[in-house]
Amino acid sequence: MKVLIHRAYKSFNLNETIAWIKLISITGASQVFIQGLSFVGGILIIRSLPTNQYALYTLANTMLGTMSVLADGGITTGVLAQGGKVWQDREKLGVVLATGLNLRMKLALLSLLFSMPILLYLLHHHGASWIMTLVIAAALVPAFFTSLSGSMLEVTPRLVQQIIPLQKIQVGANLGRLTLLVASVFAFPLAFIAILAAGLPQIWANIKLRALSAQFADNTQKPDAEIGRQIFAMVKRLLPESIYYCVSGQITIWLISILGSTTSIAQVGALGRFSMVFGVISTLLSALFYPRFARLPSDSRLLLKRYVQIQAVVIIVSGAVICAVWLLSDKLLLLLGAKYAGLSTEVVLLIIGGGINFISGSSFYMCTSRGWVINPIITIVISIASISLGVMLLDISTLRGILIFNILVGLPTLLMHIVYGVRRILTVEQSGD
Repeated sequence: MKVLIHRAYKSFNLNETIAWIKLISITGASQVFIQGLSFVGGILIIRSLPTNQYALYTLANTMLGTMSVLADGGITTGVLAQGGKVWQDREKLGVVLATGLNLRMKLALLSLLFSMPILLYLLHHHGASWIMTLVIAAALVPAFFTSLSGSMLEVTPRLVQQIIPLQKIQVGANLGRLTLLVASVFAFPLAFIAILAAGLPQIWANIKLRALSAQFADNTQKPDAEIGRQIFAMVKRLLPESIYYCVSGQITIWLISILGSTTSIAQVGALGRFSMVFGVISTLLSALFYPRFARLPSDSRLLLKRYVQIQAVVIIVSGAVICAVWLLSDKLLLLLGAKYAGLSTEVVLLIIGGGINFISGSSFYMCTSRGWVINPIITIVISIASISLGVMLLDISTLRGILIFNILVGLPTLLMHIVYGVRRILTVEQSGD
C-alpha cells in the first residue's frame, strides 16, 4: 500500500493538475453557456410550435443527423487521425484538411440523393402537405451543407488546442440562432422557419472557422491522393457502421415514426432536449481530450491510463445526470409546457438511454481518433441481434416501450466498444500502433 501511495505521489504534478483544472473550468463554463443557448432555443421551438409542426421539425432534424453521418462516413475521424501525425506542420495539415473536405463533398451529394426521398415520404405520411413537405426539405439543405463544412473546419483548432477562439465562434453562432428564433417562430410557428433560423448562422460561423483554421493549416493546399487513400481506408471500415448507425442510432425516432403517432414523435423530440446535457460533456471531450488522446505516443501503459481516466469521468458524470433527472423530472417537464406533462418516467428512461450511448460513444471516439476501427461485421451482428431481441420482447408502438427498447439496444454496443478499446490498447506495443 505504501508503495502505491509513493508512486501516486511521485506521478502527481501540482502545476499540471492546476493547469488542467483551469482549462477544464474555462472550457466547461463556455460549453455550458453555448449549450445553454442551444437549450433555450430548443425550448423556445418546443413551446412555440404546435405539436404537429414540432413532429415535422423532429423528423427533419433526425434526417439532418442521418444525412450528416452518411456524408461524413468516418472522414472527420480520418482527418483527425492523419492530422494528429502532422499537426505541427502547417502545409501538411493543410493537405490533410483539403483532402478531407474534398472527400466529404462527394459523400454529401450521395447522402442527399439517398436521404431526401425518405424524408419526403415521412413528412407527407405524418400530415404535411406536399408544398409544406418540399419547403421543409429545401430549408434543410443549407443547414446540411454548412454543418458539414463547420465540423470539418473545427478539426484544426481542436488539434492545435485553440479552444477559446473556437468557443467564441460557437457562442456567436448560437447567439445568432437564438436571435433569429426569437424574431421568427413567435410570428411564424412553422417547422421550416425554425429549421432556417437554426441553420443560417452557421454560414457566419464557417467564415470565421475558415479564417481560424488557415492560421494553422495552409488553405491553399490541394487534396493529396495518398492521404485520400489513407482516409478512405478508414471510411471503408467506418462507413458500414455509419450506415448502420443511421438506422440504429436514431432507431427510436424511425420506429415511432412508422409504428407510432405524430404526437409520439413530438414527445420523443421534446424529451430529447434534456439529453443535450450529454452534448455539453461530449463537446468538452471532443475539444480537450480526444485530440490529445490522438496525439499520445504509442505507449500502451499511458494510453490505457488516459483511456480509463476519461471513461471513469464519463461514467461518473452520466450517473450524476441520470440521478438528477430522476429527482427533478416533474420540474424539468414544466419547461416543455403542458403539452408534455405527465412524462416523468419517460424522461428518465430517455436519459438512461442517452447516458449509455454517451459512454459507448466516448470509447468509440477515443479509438477512432487513433485510427482504430472495430470490424463493422461484429458491430452490425451484435446490434441486429439486440434490436431483434428488443422487437420480440417489447411493445415498441408505445413511447415507454420504445425508450426501454433504446436502453436494451445500447447495452451490448456499450460493452463491445469498451472491450475493443481495452484490447486494442493492450496490443499497441506489439503492433506499433
